[in-house]
Amino acid sequence: MSKELYWLTLTVAMTGLLWVPYILDRIMVRGAMGATANPSPTDKPQSAWAQRMNAAHANTAENLVVFAPLVLIAQALNIHTASTAFACALFFWCRLIYVAVYTAGIPVLRTLAFAGGFVGQVILVLAIFGTM
Repeated sequence: MSKELYWLTLTVAMTGLLWVPYILDRIMVRGAMGATANPSPTDKPQSAWAQRMNAAHANTAENLVVFAPLVLIAQALNIHTASTAFACALFFWCRLIYVAVYTAGIPVLRTLAFAGGFVGQVILVLAIFGTM
């Protein structure tokens, strides 16, 4: 497995697990039956951190739609450089930091982590077009 696919796999796994704390909070707030019921405008709101984590999860999934194809395009073109491996690791760690600081409610670090992940995507695009 290439380093790029390794980091993509970790990113996909992380994204796939981010819903778990959110749902655990839902169970704690609404009880097991309330957590499994259909959503209603009268539902007790979840904890603020859980709402932020849910938003971070959605944003991570949205960015995965850009990151994953870039990694797969590079893989299909057999582009494996130190820069592409770095870009994929950068994206993963920035997304992990993004989720943590967004959940904690730290605005400036959240934006910096988001920007770092974007830089990783840009590096992949540049590598695919042969400019890196």
